[in-house]
Parts: sequence; structure tokens; C-alpha cells
Amino acid sequence: MEFLIEGFMAVTWKELVMYAIGILLIWLAIKKDYEPALLLPMGFGAILVNLPATGVLNQVLNGVGETQGIIQWLFETGIEASEAMPILLFIGIGAMIDFGPLLSNPKMFLFGAGAQFGIFAAICVAVLLGFDLRDAASIGIIGAADGPTSILVSQMLDSQYVGAIAVAAYSYMALVPIIQPFAVKLVTTKKERQIRMVYEPGNVSKATRIAFPIIVTIIVGMIAPSSVALVGFLMFGNLIRECGVLNSLSDAAQNNLSNLITLLLGITISFSMQAESFVNVNTILIMVIGLLAFIFDSIGGVLLAKLINVFSKEKINPMIGAAGISAFPMSSRVIQKMALAEDPGNILLMHAAGANVSGQIASVIAGGMVINLVTSFL
Repeated sequence: MEFLIEGFMAVTWKELVMYAIGILLIWLAIKKDYEPALLLPMGFGAILVNLPATGVLNQVLNGVGETQGIIQWLFETGIEASEAMPILLFIGIGAMIDFGPLLSNPKMFLFGAGAQFGIFAAICVAVLLGFDLRDAASIGIIGAADGPTSILVSQMLDSQYVGAIAVAAYSYMALVPIIQPFAVKLVTTKKERQIRMVYEPGNVSKATRIAFPIIVTIIVGMIAPSSVALVGFLMFGNLIRECGVLNSLSDAAQNNLSNLITLLLGITISFSMQAESFVNVNTILIMVIGLLAFIFDSIGGVLLAKLINVFSKEKINPMIGAAGISAFPMSSRVIQKMALAEDPGNILLMHAAGANVSGQIASVIAGGMVINLVTSFL
């Protein structure tokens, strides 16, 4: 009983806040089904690392001294020392992606680029609010709408806000069905949202599908070397999918590898969610800036589509531009749902999917560009 009382007395108000945040993330995962594979382990991990005098971070053993706890070891080995977990996850993501809709309609590449506007807008906002350039760039990458990229960039730039950035990135990814409709409707009219587009699937040969990940890796390696690890592993996963001779490995990458890394990554990143460093004004600012980044990403893609429409005879439904973020396949599904709400006969899914997978490539290239730009200034 005495140990129980001492344990409760050792809990600070900041740790109580982290328990509430952990419970909220778990509730969103279970009740709302928002990215449960990530938010649930992150939420439970937030509670674990803030329990006083436990061994998940470090522990003192008689005759041995202080040793690393399991979460600290996972973080320092798999993220801090080598960034292995976020990079390995991209093999599984690449194996899941079908680039067919993009290769059938290559102009969808434009929207992957246009929907990265939020990254650079958020960096500018973060600098104006007093964050140094490394932290501002790390915060801005939340706009990539890509959790592993956000974690990797913040680690490579040695940001002190890795935990808050990861929570913001994954939370807003989960909230895409709420955030994107709001952002899209801010800058479109009902008439624009009702524009119909005809999908004419091109005959994408197997040779093209195999060549695509190889060519992309080479080109990205030339123009954005810092993003090669991400793009290379993404494209390697896709090559496993498309080659046709490694079906068992493709299935393993899509399921076993992705699930295992996602599970470990979610609970490991909670190491950066310790109350003393997490509960502060800067965390709130990061959440706000991250939300703005997501909104500006969607708006940037929409405005690009509207600009193209000024010069094009065949009009593009500007909602397609918003699907250029990296949150695949959630964003393309959201755009299709919005299209059906405006016009029950309007099918935009394949166009949106093309823009969405281009966003996967664009987000990791943008991450590499941010790293290059920041390190060249410092």
C-alpha cells in the first residue's frame, strides 16, 4: 500500500496530461478507427513512458547499475542511430502502391508537386514564430502528410520536437476525412466540384511498370540525394510488387513487414513523448502549424488544378489537386466521396488515385530537398 501511495504521489500534472493524451489517441484509434495501427501504440506508449520509476525507459538493477529500458533501446537503435524503422516501412508502402493510374495519366504528377505547398508555408510560419531553422523545417515536413518522412526528417535534422511532430503528422493523417473537405470547400465552388472527368485507362505494359521504380530512383538520386533512402526503399518495394517473380516477398512486405514496423514505430516514438519535454507551449504551436500545413497542402493542389483549367479545354475537377498529398489511399477515397456527394454519378477515384500516389513520391522528394536546403544554410 505504501508503494502504491508513493507511486501516485510521484505523478506530476504534466504526466497526467500525457495520460489524457494517450487515452485520447487510443480512443481515436478504437472508437473512430483513425489510423489504429499507429495511434493505438502511440497512445499506449505515451502512458508507458510517463509512468514514474518504471523500466521502459531506464532501470537501476542491483549490482548492474542503470541500464536502458526497452523503449529507450528501440528508439536509440531503430530511429536515433540509424533511422531504420521509418526507412524499412517504405518497402511495405511501396509494395502496396499501384502506380498504374499515375502512369496512365502522367499529368497527375503535377498535383503531387502542387500539394507540397503546405510544407514550405509551414516552415515560414514556424520561423516567424521563433523556431530555429532545423526545428522549423522539421515542423514544416508535417505538411508532407507522411508520418515516416516526418519522423526521418526531424531525426536527421536533430530536432528536439520529434515526439510532437510524429503525433501531429499521424493524427492529422488520421483526420484527413475531416480536414480535406473543409480545405477543399474553402477554395472551390459547387459547380467546380461537380466537374466530371472521363477516365481512359492506358495500356501500361509490364516493362513500363518495372522500369518506372528504377528510373525514378536514378532521377531522384541525381536531383535530391538526401531523399534517396526514402525514395529508393519505396521504389524497391514497388519493384518487388511489379516484377512478378517475388509474389511471396511482395505479400510479406505488404503485410508482415509493414505491420511489424508500424507496430514498433508507433510505440517506439513514444520515447519522445515524455511529459517534461512534450507538455509545453511549443507543442501546441506545432500542432497548430501542422494543421495549417495540411490545409495549405490541399489548397495548393486545388489552386494548381484551377490554374491548369484556365489554359486547358478539358477541365479538371479541382478536387483532384487535393489528392496530391501523401496520405494514400485515404485522400483519394475522400475526394471520391466528396464527388459523389455533389453528383452521384461522378467517378473521380482513378484520377484521384493517380494524384495520390504521385504525392507519395513528391513528399519524400520534398523531405530530401528540405534536408539539403537546411544543411546548406547551417
